[in-house]
Amino acid sequence: MRVALFTETFLPKLDGIVTVTCLLLDHFAKRGIESVIVAPRLGEINQYAQTRVIPVDGLPLPIYPELRVGPPTFTTYQQVKAFQPDIAHFIHPVIIGTGGILMSKYLKIPTVASFHLDLANMAKHHGVPFMAPPLNLMTRILFNSADYCLAPSRPVQREMHALGIPHVGLWGRGVDAEKFNPRYRSQDMREHLSDGHPHETILLYVGRLSQEKQISKLRQVLEHVPNTRLALVGDGPYREQLESEFSGLNAKFMGYLKGEALSQAYASADIFLFPSALETFGLVVTEAMAAGLPVVASRVGGVCDVVKEGITGYTFDPDDVEALIDGVRRIAASRDQITQMGIAARQFAETQTWESMMDTVIELYAGLISQYSLEAAVPD
Repeated sequence: MRVALFTETFLPKLDGIVTVTCLLLDHFAKRGIESVIVAPRLGEINQYAQTRVIPVDGLPLPIYPELRVGPPTFTTYQQVKAFQPDIAHFIHPVIIGTGGILMSKYLKIPTVASFHLDLANMAKHHGVPFMAPPLNLMTRILFNSADYCLAPSRPVQREMHALGIPHVGLWGRGVDAEKFNPRYRSQDMREHLSDGHPHETILLYVGRLSQEKQISKLRQVLEHVPNTRLALVGDGPYREQLESEFSGLNAKFMGYLKGEALSQAYASADIFLFPSALETFGLVVTEAMAAGLPVVASRVGGVCDVVKEGITGYTFDPDDVEALIDGVRRIAASRDQITQMGIAARQFAETQTWESMMDTVIELYAGLISQYSLEAAVPD
């Protein structure tokens, strides 16, 4: 099997979409599947593991300025055609994906589009709500242009149906329970996360520092729950403003962490906080659970699919700060409570393997390729 992927974001940028994409490419290699990926030129990356990268030049996306996107060219098409793909997969098609869909029509190969980014709601949070209707229209047209679509969670699946996209399956999210594991707990990292106060309750956030993540709401947790400290892992356009807002509070900005340092950060904290206003899944929630952390998270994306109320954590409506504070207060009430809920979180995360999630996608590819072959064999 030969797969062509098209994505609007890729390395060296680090986010949930890139993580899932790289894990998919890793799984292709493990299963002996050949692949290429068409991606924006964000650095000098022309190869990822066994996958060739076909870069596309572009300009910053207005509502997501960290991305540089532009349309694929005829040269891009020639390179994809030379690869002779059996199927194309679009990681949330926008600009590169639009070109990829057209290429796939010419190549007469089946197509899959997976949902990863709620652009319409992002537009609202970035102060350009008038962009939401055209973005929803674009999403409906592009996803309906694919032979089959995938949602990362049941809530997103329902939203896609409501948007007018009928053929939507589930592609859940797994977790690497070896990489994110309580055994990475480190006293030195606790010292670092807590700014030298490791005996206090360490609250952790991991993710992009942007407006829609509603990180500012965590100020009130620090103000109302005693003996707590917040560590924020990640970076983004909102960092400077957040550093100003959290000035004088028990908050530490860690910047991007990866590899063992990221594993240690997860495992060395006490409670994971995720106040985001919008999300398609929330991959970091499952990573934190695998590391043995109870979670307090907003009810967005796939959060309610993985957090068991009162057992592995608590959830709250994105605007309900009181419920956020109450969830943290309940878990932080005793060290035994933190430990017991962390054990339950780890036990659940161990059942969520990436291997099974990725094999589901490969089985979908095989079915679509077989269907196309049968249809091509039937005379007009």
